[in-house]
Amino acid sequence: MSPRTPRPPRVLAAAERARARGFRASSGDGVGPLLAALAAAVPDGGRVLEIGTGAGVGLAWIVSGLGRRRDVEVVTVEADAELAADVRGDVPGYVDVRTGRFEDLHPTLGTYDLVFADAEGGKWTDFDRTRDLVRPGGVLVLDDLDESLYTRPEHRATVAAVVADVHADPRFTVAELAFDTGLLLATRARDGGTA
Repeated sequence: MSPRTPRPPRVLAAAERARARGFRASSGDGVGPLLAALAAAVPDGGRVLEIGTGAGVGLAWIVSGLGRRRDVEVVTVEADAELAADVRGDVPGYVDVRTGRFEDLHPTLGTYDLVFADAEGGKWTDFDRTRDLVRPGGVLVLDDLDESLYTRPEHRATVAAVVADVHADPRFTVAELAFDTGLLLATRARDGGTA
């Protein structure tokens, strides 16, 4: 983490919750400030989706980026009921913490201006559904794409397939960022068609 990007209090609290629970899959300090900056740019009355709440570190960055705004709806999906309950007790009222698997909740989610896919379901599986949740002009963020983080060939192949899938989708303009755990940003064309 850069000393120029201090962790906001909400992020510190979420990181402590992760530490206390032994949860080691929290969003890194590279993706966090990026999420905050992207959340700050969500249009008035916009919507943000996080797939994979975990202990709430990524969510805390998103909420911090929104500042005092209350016009944005934030939905976060977590399969682990205990983690979801812990996070639910520590977020503003405009954050909807949904418990369940992405695969099951997908039909009820709608579309979003910012989607952060940070769970197996929605990133490594059912990714085509995740892409469809991004509104025209919206941004999709993926992390954990640095293939060197994975020792098993099948995991590396999955990462490569997801990245290739986004690049092949003509609706998105894609940027891969080689920092933190390997990031990808994809912006959907405003007309909804080809970028």
